[in-house]
Amino acid sequence: MRVGIIGASGYTGGELLRLLLRHPKVELTIATSRKHEGEYLYRVHPNLRGLTDMKFQKHDVEAVVERSDLVFTALPHGTSMNFMPRLVEGGVKVIDLSADFRLRDPKAYEIWYGFKHPCPELLERFVYGLPELHRDEIKGASYVATPGCTAMATILALAPLVKAGIVELDRLVADVKIGSSGAGASPSIFTHFSERFGVVRPYKPVMHRHTGEVEQELSGLVGEDVRVAMTPHGVNMVRGILSTCHSFLSKEVGIPDLWRAYRRMYGKEPFVRLIRDLKGLYRYPDPKMVIGSNFADVGFELDGWAKRVVSFCAIDNLMKGAAGTAVQCMNLMLGYDETMGLETPPLHPV
Repeated sequence: MRVGIIGASGYTGGELLRLLLRHPKVELTIATSRKHEGEYLYRVHPNLRGLTDMKFQKHDVEAVVERSDLVFTALPHGTSMNFMPRLVEGGVKVIDLSADFRLRDPKAYEIWYGFKHPCPELLERFVYGLPELHRDEIKGASYVATPGCTAMATILALAPLVKAGIVELDRLVADVKIGSSGAGASPSIFTHFSERFGVVRPYKPVMHRHTGEVEQELSGLVGEDVRVAMTPHGVNMVRGILSTCHSFLSKEVGIPDLWRAYRRMYGKEPFVRLIRDLKGLYRYPDPKMVIGSNFADVGFELDGWAKRVVSFCAIDNLMKGAAGTAVQCMNLMLGYDETMGLETPPLHPV
């Protein structure tokens, strides 16, 4: 299967390259970059040195369509939608890693992103690329939009509780910590080392754009509106996300009930590990323990005093939060083993 990447020079593009170059069932035929056209891939992604002599090509959609059966678009938000009509017309399968096709309701883009979607007719053709919720739909899809990283961690932490009907649906709270790679590869004063190092920095404390995805997906589980309050924080690590979520109980439950809810939803998931250990250092999910892998570590604790559940999800934002899930979706779309090319365990220590 011939695959191409539009926008391969960023951190997410680099992870896609790393995974696809080693994938046994695909041939990487083209990787584009406006800024680095004509340069070797390994000059931008030095970890790929010795793995390939490919060079970045220009953003030529016609060339991508001609040389690819499936295309990954790893572009800044608001950019993929400019290329998408031609990709669809060209008959290639598409996995979009931006936010441009994640929301089903065109009006939601005006709320969460502040613009009117230019091709709303395409939104209904995209499947939300979270295998743990939409595996069967992804298998039959030609167009998939992968989740935002903070949205994914929050959805995975909360979904079993919402689906089990044991928490209030109108006050779910997500406190998300994310590493600096989540800001992308383009430097700014916000990512300058002197300003970024050592921080625990709240940003966009209300109306974070990924909230729309979380509400969309959790509402879809129960067929009624779910309301989520999300606040992200930039913290002093490069990779990783930890979403700590607070849900308030609508009925009395115990620890065995919570285990049943999480096992019922994730017991057979190849990339979800349930973490609530009684021994050791890492008793709850920690981003440090998933770095470099496609695992999502999910855990919980019951607060009987405040009648709430504290749930956690830790992921590598560039892997399970982006490129890893995109490749997982590709495997499902093409009928391959879902885990193919993603079996790498996390690194330790990091």
